[in-house]
Amino acid sequence: MTEKSKVFFTDFRTSFHGGGILQKLEKLMKKAGFEEMDFQNRFAAIKLHFGEEGNLAYLRPQYARIVADYVKKLGGTPFLTDCNTLYAGSRKNAVEHLATAAMNGFSAESTHCPILIGDGLKGSDEILVPVPNGLHFKEAKIGRAVMDADVFISLTHFKGHEKMGIGGCVKNIGMGCASRAGKMELHSDGKPLVEEDVCIGCGECQKCCAHDALILCNNKMHVDQDKCAGCGSCISICPVTALQPSWRQADKLLDEKTAEYASAVVAGRPHFHISILNNISPDCDCHGQNDAPILPDIGMLASFDPVALDYAACDLCNKAPRLTHTWMDGKEDSGDIFKDAHRHSHWQDTLEHAVKISLGKKEYELIVL
Repeated sequence: MTEKSKVFFTDFRTSFHGGGILQKLEKLMKKAGFEEMDFQNRFAAIKLHFGEEGNLAYLRPQYARIVADYVKKLGGTPFLTDCNTLYAGSRKNAVEHLATAAMNGFSAESTHCPILIGDGLKGSDEILVPVPNGLHFKEAKIGRAVMDADVFISLTHFKGHEKMGIGGCVKNIGMGCASRAGKMELHSDGKPLVEEDVCIGCGECQKCCAHDALILCNNKMHVDQDKCAGCGSCISICPVTALQPSWRQADKLLDEKTAEYASAVVAGRPHFHISILNNISPDCDCHGQNDAPILPDIGMLASFDPVALDYAACDLCNKAPRLTHTWMDGKEDSGDIFKDAHRHSHWQDTLEHAVKISLGKKEYELIVL
């Protein structure tokens, strides 16, 4: 019989004499084997989501501080990281990304470590990384700073997601560590489109196109789909966000591709994963707002297996009572809250593919602290 992956869990209950939630997180990490990794004189990337401007569901920076302090105590050099977004928002380049992180409370002072945007200023600082057992990709386009780290740690706010069903650990790694060009491969059919009513014909996007795929005609930009390489550089440079990705990606294919990108990120180096199950909103933290939580705060999970961690998180969520006066009001209760929240999405697709490519296991042993 195949050995089950170990997933460690603690709830949010605290006492005056037993310490608070942050102390419970450190105890959870220790019990899960965090100290088994060699951090001595090594760089450790702590991957998390800093929250979009206007969103309040993201993790508080104090969680990141606990992880960073633990790394330093074990002799490592931690840094917080995330990669730039493909869509137009408050995190589409490193300048805006860092400003948003600071606005949401993430700084070297609050987290006790620096913040590095993984794919650089414009989202083009990437490295091609082999995808183990990849069916859709042989190589993934990952932010260089993410891959330069010796140890990789994911710190995930677990929640729902309108396209992938769940915004869990595998999604945090695979989509979150992709460069802008990588996100083009994952999240769209790979070629941008021009919203002509928005385009001002300034020509800035032409200057950054290495493939002569942008053509100015009648003071409006057009994309030569045959020449376009889908790198996404023009999207980031447009001053009025007239260039947009084409979001015609089938959800199942998106799920499977994301699992392959996650596999590329963690393969061949020590990695450890933490999920915080609080403020469980129905949609991604990438939006400029968040809906009311659909479940009560449940607890924290830690494991060396990101796939088993996501399975455990889903099981815990589906055993919890649903909150009222939320997105779930009036929706069918099939026993799977994430399926009921977004009927077209199937969170199992990501994890089943992750198991298929040996990123992790479905079978897990939940060890409750």
